[in-house]
Amino acid sequence: MASQRQALLAAVCAAPKAELHVHIEGTLEPELAFALARRNGVTLRWRSSAELRAAYAFDSLQSFLDLYYAGCDVLRTEQDFFDLAWAYFRRAASDRVVRAEVFFDPQSHTARGIGFDVFMPGLLRAAARAQQQLGLSVAYILSVLRHLSEDDGIATLQAAQPWAQHFIGLGLDSSERGNPPEKFARLYAQARAQGLRLVAHAGEEGPAAYVRDALDLLGAERIDHGVHAADDTALVRRLAAEGIALTVCPLSNVKLCVFPDMAAHNLPALLHAGVRVMVNSDDPAYFGGYVNANYQVLLAAHPELDSGDAYRLLRNSLKASFAPAGQIAAWVGKLDAHWRAQGLDAG
Repeated sequence: MASQRQALLAAVCAAPKAELHVHIEGTLEPELAFALARRNGVTLRWRSSAELRAAYAFDSLQSFLDLYYAGCDVLRTEQDFFDLAWAYFRRAASDRVVRAEVFFDPQSHTARGIGFDVFMPGLLRAAARAQQQLGLSVAYILSVLRHLSEDDGIATLQAAQPWAQHFIGLGLDSSERGNPPEKFARLYAQARAQGLRLVAHAGEEGPAAYVRDALDLLGAERIDHGVHAADDTALVRRLAAEGIALTVCPLSNVKLCVFPDMAAHNLPALLHAGVRVMVNSDDPAYFGGYVNANYQVLLAAHPELDSGDAYRLLRNSLKASFAPAGQIAAWVGKLDAHWRAQGLDAG
């Protein structure tokens, strides 16, 4: 039995998959942070990368965000952003990610005087290299910080216009408490008019009502996190009936105390209720693992998830991406072939 479980874990890690919820700033490993600090003459308040990693003990989303924004300060030049993104893409490719839809937080940088003309060329150069050398399909999603004003978000979207062809969507992240979806209704209306795909963080620390409002008031096509939707059975039925994808991040949810441990995570219940859930890494440098590590710890903690469940999680990730339909169909075909080759049941 144990060997069968190990075989399933190995098959999942080797399977083609998409990652639809990862913040590029959240992939900043302590070792790279110190290297960039040395390069840019920035003094960090930790004495070593080991000491910084030890500081990753969070009791809430806000405690993480405080450290996250401090870490961004080492990102100063185009080369810094290239190095950050290229390191993530190499890790993603080693986890057999074939499609990455990556959030970037302009306001974390413009507030420090680092403009679009600095970070966008670095991010785009890394994406081009990932496509050419790794065969990785990459798209960027501009994400606004919900603890700031809507006017600030609108100004950020306007400032991004010279780069509009280089990102596919608008997202909403940062502290959920006290910052409900309706705060950003005008911003999302403008993004919709520009033809951007719309996603939003909701139902991580916020209530199920935030998930519903992100759908109804913002027009979100996909919900990032969304685990508190489980608190409203009518909403769960709606998500399942409408095929709304939830980009769930298991290690993040445990690290930020949304759930006390992985065994308590409700992803299996949502999956078995017919909700289109999938596995992602969120801010992997801070939360202890990239996408395959998230699959591994989830499946280890939930033996009730069988090969059919694992297949659905992988397929959901591909099908919920904003990639062209032909690409999605090709990736699903490769997943199906891989699953058959492993002799696994797709359910």
